[in-house]
Amino acid sequence: MNRPPLEVADLVRAAGRAFIERSRRWITWQHLTVLRAIARCRTAALGGHLDECTDCGYRPAISYNSCRNRHCPKCQANARARWLQARRQELLPTRYVHVVFTLPHELAPLALQNKKILYHLLLQTSAATLLEVARDPKHLGAEIGFFSVLHTWNQKLEHHPHVHCVVPAGGLSLDSTHWIQPRYPFFLPVKVLRRVFRGKFVSALKRNFRQGKLGFHGNLKPLAHPKAFSAWIRTLFRNDWHVYSKRPFGGAEHALCYLGHYTHRVAISNHRLVSLADNQVTFRWRDSAHHNEHKLMTLSLDEFLRRFLLHTLPKGFVRIRHFGFLANRRRATLLPLCFRLLDAVQPSQSEPEASPSKELNPLWLCPQCGGPMVVIERLTAAQLQLRSPPFLIGAAA
Repeated sequence: MNRPPLEVADLVRAAGRAFIERSRRWITWQHLTVLRAIARCRTAALGGHLDECTDCGYRPAISYNSCRNRHCPKCQANARARWLQARRQELLPTRYVHVVFTLPHELAPLALQNKKILYHLLLQTSAATLLEVARDPKHLGAEIGFFSVLHTWNQKLEHHPHVHCVVPAGGLSLDSTHWIQPRYPFFLPVKVLRRVFRGKFVSALKRNFRQGKLGFHGNLKPLAHPKAFSAWIRTLFRNDWHVYSKRPFGGAEHALCYLGHYTHRVAISNHRLVSLADNQVTFRWRDSAHHNEHKLMTLSLDEFLRRFLLHTLPKGFVRIRHFGFLANRRRATLLPLCFRLLDAVQPSQSEPEASPSKELNPLWLCPQCGGPMVVIERLTAAQLQLRSPPFLIGAAA
């Protein structure tokens, strides 16, 4: 894929220190870390490396190192490829289901002030909802396994916390003797999922309030009083919460491609950026309310970066999690059983080790012959400065 003409890094550099000074009221050290990483990504400031094709010996110019920050739009492609390669051994020979759990907009301000707690509750209660409803004999009567990915944005970069769950369509019988196929077109009844999800999340929210774990700032300060909090909680039951489920789609390989659309995403990709002019940023967005029509939105540079930084995750927060028979502590025992009950052979993880010098699917291929590229020399930022300027001109991104 060609390098886009405009990147988030260009916007960060254009805003410069002036943006930070104007944002002192709300910006944090973590926001500054993200901005600095994005601005330095794939520049001489992070050092570089020389690569060589193992087949034809081709050597391109110096490649600058990536920042590997999980909020950087340029650093997710390789991480996604490695993650999908690891998941290949876990994909079952059956159709898959995509289920989305979304927090109501009333909870969004509280989530922004308590990201670590509420994002964790969103992941845990949505997973518990799927597991509980699936175990109910009235609906499936089976143990399911799935992974969940947290997203916190919508197409306009606004705060919109939701969880994508990708689930094999079916599950292990409760006595682990056979595989159970779903009886509903949408795998599990959405109305039941909505009610159970709402009940579990509100219950967990009340528990965290009683334990004094929630913070209330600014306009939310009145909610720190127990009576005000209880009255506010009751308003969350006025409407159904949004749970969306697609019909089961294709098999394992289709699922692998499908997963790539949801894992390791950041709030906006560089390819959606259109222009920066007069401190105004224009980007593309998809309007789901009007048949996914593609439109343009223009924001001030400060507002664009403010929205982008809304989606900075707490340090150490795990946004991709596995549950049911795919949970880390159960996967080794239950996943092979699922393959046997589906009359399939689990792909071997030892096959790629036959040729240690070559990866099964190299992440970077030679532009001359298509062979795998390997690093032959690593260079620090100081070493790069010693190189003559003409050699650095046109260095690979």
